[in-house]
Amino acid sequence: MKYLLLLLCLFQSLRFVAQENALPSELYPEFEQCKDVNYSGREFCFRRTLISEILSNFNLPEIVKKDQYRGEITVIFEVSEEGKFELIYQDAAYEELKDEMKRVFEKMAVVKPATYNGRPIHMQFKTRIQIPLERNTLEAKEVNLEKQEISIISEENSKKVYSENRNSLEEYADIRSEEFTNPRYESQINIPFSHEFYSRFDAEINRVGANFHSASKPLLFGDVNNYYDFKEHRRDLLKQKSSWGGRKLWNEHLVRFQTDDYWFTLDPAVDLQIGKDFNDSEHDFTYNNTRAAIIQGGLGEHFNFYSVIYENQGRFAAYYNRFAESIRPAGGDPAIIPGRGIAKTFMNDGYDYPVAEGYLSFSPSKFINIQFGHGKNFIGDGYRSLILSDNASPYPYLKINTTFWKIKYTNTWMSLRDVRPDVVNSGSYRTKYIANHYLSWNTTRRLNLGFFESVMWENDNGRGFDLNYLNPVIFYRAIEFATGADGGNAIIGLTGKYKFSDHFYAYGQWLIDEFSSVDVVGGEKSWKNKHGFQLGAKYFDAFNVPDLYLQAEYNQVRPYTYSHNSIILNYGHNNQSMAHLWGANFREFIGIARYKIDRWYGSAKMIYGKRGFDFVNAGEKTNYGQDIYRTEDDRVYEYGVEIGQGNTTRSFYSELEAGYLVNPTTNLKLYANFIYRNFNPQVDTMTQFDNSTVWINFGLRTDIFNWYLDY
Repeated sequence: MKYLLLLLCLFQSLRFVAQENALPSELYPEFEQCKDVNYSGREFCFRRTLISEILSNFNLPEIVKKDQYRGEITVIFEVSEEGKFELIYQDAAYEELKDEMKRVFEKMAVVKPATYNGRPIHMQFKTRIQIPLERNTLEAKEVNLEKQEISIISEENSKKVYSENRNSLEEYADIRSEEFTNPRYESQINIPFSHEFYSRFDAEINRVGANFHSASKPLLFGDVNNYYDFKEHRRDLLKQKSSWGGRKLWNEHLVRFQTDDYWFTLDPAVDLQIGKDFNDSEHDFTYNNTRAAIIQGGLGEHFNFYSVIYENQGRFAAYYNRFAESIRPAGGDPAIIPGRGIAKTFMNDGYDYPVAEGYLSFSPSKFINIQFGHGKNFIGDGYRSLILSDNASPYPYLKINTTFWKIKYTNTWMSLRDVRPDVVNSGSYRTKYIANHYLSWNTTRRLNLGFFESVMWENDNGRGFDLNYLNPVIFYRAIEFATGADGGNAIIGLTGKYKFSDHFYAYGQWLIDEFSSVDVVGGEKSWKNKHGFQLGAKYFDAFNVPDLYLQAEYNQVRPYTYSHNSIILNYGHNNQSMAHLWGANFREFIGIARYKIDRWYGSAKMIYGKRGFDFVNAGEKTNYGQDIYRTEDDRVYEYGVEIGQGNTTRSFYSELEAGYLVNPTTNLKLYANFIYRNFNPQVDTMTQFDNSTVWINFGLRTDIFNWYLDY
């Protein structure tokens, strides 16, 4: 093992040297005239020969001569894996200049292509040709004489030269392939929150001594990239594809563009599933048909944007459809697809559910990132979160992350909706708000502690968004008391993580919704003890098997947690919990295994749970504490409250998935999965009854969010 670590350190050192000093892992294209030039002069020879070829073959159009035009032509071009020059973009004052430049590039000789680790790659460049042409010759000589001892211009120096002398040959700034220098990986764009995707770099950001805060998700590419080199891992997965279609399918964004000041990419996304629920005799198959468009980019170094629009139709396994219909909104729509949004009927027995997400991300300094958007957030290191999860539908939010020293402080303000028929007012859904803050503190090289506080209030009496809660550091309990005892619903939580080694760490959460110390000491199991806790562990490269990831987790939440006597103030949105998807009154055990090799991956998940449901759907004194959308005033017991009380139900869920990563840039996957679910209540009711499910799915999916099917 020590030799393996030594090799890894050596490899990491070599990689950084390559990035800084451009060692031969990456070589420029090579003209015939440059074949005898050693590596240290290859870049310079390529630049000099290219300019010489352009100038010697370029015929200045007569109209340009006549007008005595002085200016420039901006040219972006690519040298393909076959060594062919392909013109991508031009900017010039005369169309005749563009036409002539196009002719020159069409006559360019085939060269030896650029290589990375000995593998041909395509490389893209940008340069400016000065008009009249004589200006280039003089400047080129000056630059060559001045820089003759410097053969490789680093990215930092290239930017400096470019900004200081826009007319010199050194403004010729190469925009490399691999996503035009891969600006997304250093940006303030969120890493799409997929448990499988995050498992790839979980070990790197949680090594002993790493001053990183992993609980407040989604994480930013730029933050994680300091610990996990996205470019390097992506390059290891690239296929040798020379055609445009092959590169776009297997390696790249569909559309990508970058200048010195801004960049953007555009991609299609899909979630195409076809499957069979073998216990559903009414339907032949299940399906999901999602088409989406993703656009992301950056303006300057501090401002980024991201947007994705989904159009979806689907029908799922019977148990999932029943749950979706059980949380239907007011107004006649048949269902809410969990985690996605309100659905309307599609072809009599399916659902049509549009979804839109997006945000603006701005970092005014290295300490602060501000986001405003429509999406989801998650706090925790586990598969579940008991304080804030991505279980519910997307919502509007404003988030500020402040990171300094060993501290990360996250403030989030959210606008949520209550869509139940008995709270809808004049045909519109009721609005409520959440403000929360989470302080993460790396107390030692191994120990992290987190402190969470959240408060929810409704838009009653024209209250709207209460400015009291804009204060990012005040205690919400104090504000809740000042605005009235029933002015809001506050919860608090503690989180912790301990790194035993670079390969193993344990984590946990403790949620407190309401805590009566007298009743706890009394030992009478009062309903007021509304709390829950989580305990879990992750094991990386388990049993010395590279890329084997194991996770075990236990969660429990006491009855009536997350609920409130003013029902609208429960911890929910669109009839879904903002924390655990099972609501309250449960305990569960989770085991997860993941493995990957090259582009192949596989996972296994098993969940065993004990849950307590109500025996009837409505009525006085029939609330056993599972449904957070019922008032706690209807509780069955004052004391003797236990997890699993009511219609005790034992459930088992298992899922196996295997797949192939089609495109590592967009996270497009081809997969198959198998689900077995057994649900066994103590008493069969209209909504909870004994049933088993065997569900098989095959699909092609752009994996950029979590599908939770384990209801």
